[in-house]
Amino acid sequence: MQRIKLAFVAVCALSAAACTTSPRVSATKQSLSTTTRAIVGTSLIGAKGKTSKDQDAIDDTAAGLCAAGVWTSTECSAHGQGSGQK
Repeated sequence: MQRIKLAFVAVCALSAAACTTSPRVSATKQSLSTTTRAIVGTSLIGAKGKTSKDQDAIDDTAAGLCAAGVWTSTECSAHGQGSGQK
């Protein structure tokens, strides 16, 4: 019984230590902007949807949002259907 208690205390201590030693991260406006640009990309800038090149830029942006999990799988599927892609 003593070994079980000792093991339980050790597991609790290790769990508490692991949960309290996470490093802090910066959430500045600049870092959020950089992260968002990395997820979404910048191909949408200047696209108006009038040409196939514009549609490609829109599709690139939608693909980034889908890959990052910003949109649900239903929303991503709806985009693919609307643009003639699957």
